[in-house]
Order: sequence, then C-alpha cells, then structure tokens
Amino acid sequence: MVEEKMVEEKIAEDEKFTYQIQNVVGTVKTDIKENMDLLRIAGKYPDVEYNPDKFPGLVMRNQEPKATTLVFSNGKMVITGMKHSDEADRVVSKVIARISKIGIEISNPKVTIQNIVASGDINCSIDLNLASVVMDNAMYEPEVFPGLIYRMAEPKTVFLLFSTGKIVCTGAKNKEMVAKACGNVYDDVRKYGVALEPGEEREFTDDDDFGEFGGEGFF
Repeated sequence: MVEEKMVEEKIAEDEKFTYQIQNVVGTVKTDIKENMDLLRIAGKYPDVEYNPDKFPGLVMRNQEPKATTLVFSNGKMVITGMKHSDEADRVVSKVIARISKIGIEISNPKVTIQNIVASGDINCSIDLNLASVVMDNAMYEPEVFPGLIYRMAEPKTVFLLFSTGKIVCTGAKNKEMVAKACGNVYDDVRKYGVALEPGEEREFTDDDDFGEFGGEGFF
C-alpha cells in the first residue's frame, strides 16, 4: 500500500507561485488464483461499465473518495481522478471489497503512483518565442498548440507553459516533486530572462543578441 507524507499544497495568494493537484494516477497489482470474470462483476453491479468490444477493462467509479478504476481480468488496475495520493488505498480497498463480495478471490494489492498532474500560476507573463530559443529542452509550435512544452531534467517532469504564466505540470510521482518542479520553473523563466513581471513591457528585434544561450538545446 502507498505510504506518503502529506505536503501542503501551495494555494495561498502571497506565495511566489501557486499550484493545485488536479489528478493522481496509480496502478495496482493484485494476487488472484485465476483470471477474473469481468462479465460476472458487471452483472452484479449496475453502476459498473463493461464493453469488451470497445475496451478490455471494466470501469468502476467510486464516489468517496472520487475516483475511477479500470479493472482487468488479470487482476491489474488503473486508478485515475484522485486529488491526493493517499486516497489510493481507500479506493482500492472498496474495489476489492466489491469484487470479493461475489466470491472472486483477490488480495494483496500493491499500489504505485505513476503520475501527478497539477495546474498553477508562476505570477508573470512569459515570452514563449524567446523561451523556445534560450531554454533547454523547450519546444513551441503556436500554430499547433498555444503552450510551450518544457521538459525539466530535475525533477524529471514535463511542463506546459502559457504566455499568461499559467502552467501545467505532469510526470511527478509525489507531492514533493510537484512542489520542487513548480519552484524550479518559477526560477527558470526568470533565470533565462523570459519572464515579464506585471507592468513590464519588452520588444525584441532580429538584431537582439541572446548571448551565451544562442539557441543551444532547442529542437
């Protein structure tokens, strides 16, 4: 089962930046004696969705805590829609209780958090065109998508950066990683000189010299 120290989410207005967890995704491995009969489970619970012609997994929704669990016949599961990592244990316990209730033997769940998605604001506008040139591992194609994709090496995460300063962080495994990554991206846009603080204006021409950055790492 998952054990994780709770970390307070930064949502106060007086913080340098803010973020909030939007989705936690986890995977589960269990012990079963034989493949589960998903049709039997779906037949027992009218709120369960199962359409094997479209998807091999059974969809089971939990209201408290709110989450959706995909259950596969081999005993593996995927949980999505949680707001906190520590909710996974309760979700899995409820799923296993429902399955066990109809006589299917399933036990010993092992939960792994695979991805945490957070959205936030780093309290500045961002020059995305310049950022795509001077920031390592950044890609910006405004004709395809309005955000810049920034792949952070440490902690290993992927950000979507928008010109308004809004951010989306994905790839974190725990709340500590989310906090550190958001703090790093707050520092990075200022370190690379692509942040526009409130009230600041900036114009660039083709003659501007980007110095040591020179587009290195751009792809």
